[in-house]
Amino acid sequence: MPVLLLKNQKKNVGKLEICNQTEISADLNIFGDIVSDDWGKWCDDDTCPSDISDFLKNLEDIQEINLHINSGGGSVFAGITIYNMLKRNNARITTYIDGIAASIASVIACAGDRIVIPANGTFMIHKPTNGYFFTSMNADQLRKDADTLDICQKAILQTYMSKTKEGVTEEEINNLINEETWMVGSDTTDYFDFEVEDSVQAAACTSNYFDEYSKTPKALKQHEEPENKTLDIDAIADAVMEKIKAKEANQRNLENEKIKAELLGDLDRYGV
Repeated sequence: MPVLLLKNQKKNVGKLEICNQTEISADLNIFGDIVSDDWGKWCDDDTCPSDISDFLKNLEDIQEINLHINSGGGSVFAGITIYNMLKRNNARITTYIDGIAASIASVIACAGDRIVIPANGTFMIHKPTNGYFFTSMNADQLRKDADTLDICQKAILQTYMSKTKEGVTEEEINNLINEETWMVGSDTTDYFDFEVEDSVQAAACTSNYFDEYSKTPKALKQHEEPENKTLDIDAIADAVMEKIKAKEANQRNLENEKIKAELLGDLDRYGV
């Protein structure tokens, strides 16, 4: 069970491990996919907004949060919610991109007042997607989804712009978003006010989303089949059905999140 560590004492705080290095400093690790709720988790490392809520409720007088990220991304609405939670907190946040911050994980990284990335770390930004899989939708529903995603992109763009270097334009960053841009740490300073540290031996990052991005580096692909490998058709079918079920659940979660956002009256306010 993940715990809160403070002066050699332990306290349960739900699904995240909080390590207080001092009486005023705590570590938050996001090392898996970003999902809407516990039901959508594929593994213990996955993170949802309720995890972050539990984390923040148990910080007491903590003044500094060290946010460590090694994530391939996930749900755009869950990620925006996590970003907003962290930004509203009074603690000073330092983000450490330990390996990769891709997709919505790159937005969460921008919650840091200071962002540190190793020279061989990875930062990826791209257009938000709805993540639907084998879903029937009519033209009106698709147009509404497209409008919602456009608003999300504007919100995400403004988040990135809050971390850009002087002189970098919205058009430049929006073009990078549209093109699905993968950057190593040493390249991020062309656009962003990040601190680049020496290359490190980062822990491997696995994600259910790497196969869905159009420009994912080959080394990150999860389902590359070795040559001459005999395929287990039944196992593949089972895996596909599990993914379909998960996608359908994510769709329901996404629709619920959109309803919540609409109740707030303004998705831009919800996203930035």
